Amino acid sequence: MDVKNTQLKGDTFYHIYNQGIRGQNIFLEEKNYLFFMKKYALYVFPYCETYAYCLLKNHFHFLIKTKSEAQIREMLQTKHADKNLNWILSNAFASLFKSFTLARNKVYNQSGSLFEEPFCRIEVDNGVYLNRLITYIHQNPQKHGFVKDFRDYPHSSYHSFISNKLTKLRKEEVISGFGNEEKYITEHSKKTDIRDLQELILEF
Repeated sequence: MDVKNTQLKGDTFYHIYNQGIRGQNIFLEEKNYLFFMKKYALYVFPYCETYAYCLLKNHFHFLIKTKSEAQIREMLQTKHADKNLNWILSNAFASLFKSFTLARNKVYNQSGSLFEEPFCRIEVDNGVYLNRLITYIHQNPQKHGFVKDFRDYPHSSYHSFISNKLTKLRKEEVISGFGNEEKYITEHSKKTDIRDLQELILEF
């Protein structure tokens, strides 16, 4: 599977992930995580629905569903009319990475690329995997040893689905996919069987 050259289509689920170039850290301090999500909201969110995410020091994961091509074309009107949808969606992520990199380099007096190129994307066309992938993404900080319990990790979407705070995430859809909030919590307490997700994940 060529995870770096898969064509991005409309109305499709994707597992999006990337890491710092040569494994370097992307996020150096707490404020970097929030800044990255603000840039995500600006450059990527208009083109997709977000179902889960997790930001770690040197890599990140998103589960998204792209909007339909008609919705995206209507939003853009005549802008990029000569470009295909894969270019438009890929460019949204490229703009996120470029904007974050330029700002981060300026703050820390650094230069050069920060993210691996191109970023990885895997189409998720089996509904059975959605809940497992969401759980895997949320459990990632514990898996990589950043925390003993993933529930204590602040830079993932796990708590957003069981909080009363407003969120841009597809909260109701995700919770109903698990059955209810209680089942969402219960499923997350189980260890995700990585063998079921081999084609949908990348080990860093």
